[in-house]
Amino acid sequence: MKKIVLSVMTLVVLLTSCSSDDDNNNDVPQVEAPATYQFERNGSTTVSYSGQTSRLLMGGELSSALKNTSNTEMELDGMFTNTGDYFSTSDLNNSGKNIRSKTAASADYFAANTTVANEIKSDFDGWIANQVTEVFPNWENTATPGNAGRLQESGGTYRYVNAKGLEYDQAVVKGLIGALTADQMLNNYLSPAVLDAGSNRADNDGDILAEGKNYTTMEHKWDEAFGYLYGTDDALAPLLNQDSFLNKYLSRVENDDDFAGIAEVIYNAFKLGRAAIVAKNYTVRDQQAQIIREQISEIIGIRAVYYLQAAKLTLGTDNASAFHDLSEGYGFIYSLQFTRKPGTDEPYFTKSEVDAFLTQLTTGNGFWDLASSTLDDMSDDIAARFNFTVTEAAPNS
Repeated sequence: MKKIVLSVMTLVVLLTSCSSDDDNNNDVPQVEAPATYQFERNGSTTVSYSGQTSRLLMGGELSSALKNTSNTEMELDGMFTNTGDYFSTSDLNNSGKNIRSKTAASADYFAANTTVANEIKSDFDGWIANQVTEVFPNWENTATPGNAGRLQESGGTYRYVNAKGLEYDQAVVKGLIGALTADQMLNNYLSPAVLDAGSNRADNDGDILAEGKNYTTMEHKWDEAFGYLYGTDDALAPLLNQDSFLNKYLSRVENDDDFAGIAEVIYNAFKLGRAAIVAKNYTVRDQQAQIIREQISEIIGIRAVYYLQAAKLTLGTDNASAFHDLSEGYGFIYSLQFTRKPGTDEPYFTKSEVDAFLTQLTTGNGFWDLASSTLDDMSDDIAARFNFTVTEAAPNS
């Protein structure tokens, strides 16, 4: 039985969107979404999200670099901040873009909360530094409780962990799914605080373009949100599993029969919301943003539970596999604080709640000491906030 993840809130939004376009409602500009994410003005595209593409590519290279013991902390930090020529292309090195400045940097969550934003940035700084100082020196040593090193999966793959069993590279990459891609999408570029900032609405109403560009600023902000999900592929026919971030895990969730259809819901919401901006229908625009917020947040919640449940299958028998799943789960749990409940200004889980989960995972000897019951309890707590069950999210459900 296939299940598209649609809550009551989303269904209300969809129905409201349809009613807003009713032929009898002459006061509201009608909105018709194109077949693909194709928007043009005077025969040229108005869609642009090159900055998002750059950051996704940088993140992919950083992910690989974190597993190369020849890299120094300065080099890895340089990739996080884009200081120095550490990327594979001059386009990335000279782009003027970087990952760190956009981490925990949304208008809605962090503009007035710089202390927490800096704490989050420091988490990533610490994971990167610790990969070099704790894990790299023990690359050839066997990990044991309290000692960093490597563990071999039954299939032969080595996993490189800290003293508590955590893979720092997984914490970085999965943490950036929330702190970079989801936060910028849900809490920044889809926010009225950004879309309607300054004269954006008046300029969009008057078709006043950004200087030297073929788009209005509001159009561009929406496209930048789109770019954090589809930025490494063609907007007209975007494929999934094209990067290491949200795009990859939308693919994973879409390929689970319990959630099949979620990719279409998200893509359609992006198209309709962008079309609504062109039509100057800001009610429909904001309704589509709410749909995207809910669905992207669900992906993070689903994968957090998935990895906790996957770890149960091998914990104590194949700890390399279990610790790898737990490391991915750790990153997705970290990302829960950047989710967004539709219709609210709040995440599904606060930072303090997330910190409590992470403390549970890393107390004492960390993953070495975990019991399956702890993973079940945590899974139950996470799923209860969302519109799915543990059974649906778990492997082979």
